[in-house]
Amino acid sequence: MKETTAERIFDAVTEDRTGESDLSDKAKAVEPKNFLRHLVALSFSKISDGLIDPKLVLSWLLVNLGAGAFWVGLLVPVREAGALLPQLFTAPYIGRAAIRKWFWAGGTLVQGLMAGAIAWAALTQEGQAAGLTIVACLAVLAVARSVCSASYKDVLGKTVERSRRGTATGFASSASAAGVIVFALVLLSGWEQRYTLVIAAIALAACLWVGAAAVFATMREFPSEGRDTSTPAQFRLLAEDPQLTRFILVRSLLVGTALAPPYLVALQPENAIGQLGGLVLASALASLLSSYVWGRLSDRSSRRVLLLAGLAGGAVLAALALLALAGAATMAGLIPAALFGVMIAHHGVRQGRATHLVDMADADDRASYTALSNTVVGLVLMGAGAVSAALAAISLPLVIGLFAAMCFAAAVAARGLDEVQNA
Repeated sequence: MKETTAERIFDAVTEDRTGESDLSDKAKAVEPKNFLRHLVALSFSKISDGLIDPKLVLSWLLVNLGAGAFWVGLLVPVREAGALLPQLFTAPYIGRAAIRKWFWAGGTLVQGLMAGAIAWAALTQEGQAAGLTIVACLAVLAVARSVCSASYKDVLGKTVERSRRGTATGFASSASAAGVIVFALVLLSGWEQRYTLVIAAIALAACLWVGAAAVFATMREFPSEGRDTSTPAQFRLLAEDPQLTRFILVRSLLVGTALAPPYLVALQPENAIGQLGGLVLASALASLLSSYVWGRLSDRSSRRVLLLAGLAGGAVLAALALLALAGAATMAGLIPAALFGVMIAHHGVRQGRATHLVDMADADDRASYTALSNTVVGLVLMGAGAVSAALAAISLPLVIGLFAAMCFAAAVAARGLDEVQNA
């Protein structure tokens, strides 16, 4: 039988399709087309993430709108905590559903609508009003993202084989990075006013999220039995599964790779506005060059990826902290280069943690594992964000050094994780 286009793409980017399967016969038959849907929908979503990045793009936008440091400071905590904390409460509804793709499609649609609202606010408001509106829209966007996160790994586990899940997410990350690189190059070119380009990028993100929702809605997902994912049942998993507890510990220690970028930029505040294009480019290049590689490595050993990402993040942050203490943080190109290294480590964390969680959990527990770990890490993010903000008033190198120590500790803790790909 002649191969379809989806099957040819599937064969080109994945390993051989022989071997033991953890999918049903029906799901296995449609895996190539579902795999392609994952690539397209996830690529669209990840491009949107890059175009509306709170750490860089929205921070720059609020500064230009005169919103003030208070609203700028809320962007990353609202985005990160909002995307993680609600999952413990949304997971029970997702777990009881026989078909779960609609949660991801619906959450992605809401993200698109909120991105459109942010673009509208940037065009019609300024000052404190713009700050309030944009942060409020980002909060709703983050909660919608939490629904996507709690449901995506479950759908991925039902539609793509264990040995190819990291490849799917890694390929999408690398493909989407190309789009963000184009955005960065346009910013650097001076082709149009930077403010106009940022608004256009946010509007494009809104359209891509809507497109991602439409593509994901066509996913061929077969019904599965609902399960008890109540909040008490989820917390019991911590006592029942020591590996889950260790995994959450490793994830919690690695939050420094997510929290560090604003502090890197703060080392050269006088250059932050002018460096937007360079910073976006550094972040996107890190994703393009590392995400697919991290994804393929995760399919072999997600434990090793988490260990290596911790070592890489710790090394970059420790070196930067030492340079800052030595008074060398003002060197030209240092911050984009350091951001590039930190983001490579961060993408390793993202690929490793996603693949490890999907592969370590049984189908019945996958949504619960996801929700519980994300909620706990969300609490850690809030606490670490508050502590690092307080320490930043004393010393920026101290904060960056603390993040480096956390990364090294995560690498040590990751040594005790199981090799779940061989289970």
